[in-house]
Amino acid sequence: MAVAEQERTEVRAEARYVRAAPRKAQLVAEQIRGRTVPEARTILAFMTRDAARDVEKVLNSAVANAEQNHGLIGDELVVSAAFVGAGPTLKRWRARARGRVARIRKRTCHITVRLAQPDGAVIPVVEATPAAPPAEEGKPNRAQRRKAEPAAAPDTAESETGAETEPEAEEKPKRAAKPKAETGEEKPKPKRAAKPKAKADEKTDDKPKRTTRKKTTEEDN
Repeated sequence: MAVAEQERTEVRAEARYVRAAPRKAQLVAEQIRGRTVPEARTILAFMTRDAARDVEKVLNSAVANAEQNHGLIGDELVVSAAFVGAGPTLKRWRARARGRVARIRKRTCHITVRLAQPDGAVIPVVEATPAAPPAEEGKPNRAQRRKAEPAAAPDTAESETGAETEPEAEEKPKRAAKPKAETGEEKPKPKRAAKPKAKADEKTDDKPKRTTRKKTTEEDN
């Protein structure tokens, strides 16, 4: 049996495991309950509590759900419900005197915001447009490469003897010769003067010559 869907009169948004104490977040949620969306946004913008930033994010998410999924105007809706539930508590500890330990409890919460029309009318459901079928997965067709055209066969003129002549090779352009100086004759490079050689007689040794010692013989003794 097919179960008939109940008519929806509210649009909701929920944030779970928010790092804020439930008691502190509940004080903020009570301030916007029963107010219009513009009034709720103004109250949250000027509140000094840190939990107001988390509640404001949930409110904006609920407004976005109403506009995108149901085609409603966000500023015309009313906050029909706003409540906070307790989440799991994280246990931490710190050292105290005499070797004792003090437990620190970091609490989390779940924030829920519900929006409805002022007259309590049923919220229409906008049918989603069918998505386009996914493209077939495959390799993209690559552009075919052009085949290199075969080189034209060189014209081979046969001589009278029957021998084939090879095609003439393309001559490379020669570099232009550098212009010579217009002075005419080139000047010869000057030769270095040869150093005069010292004669044997003119050689003088500054160091004194050592005298040779006479060898002592037995006759002298």
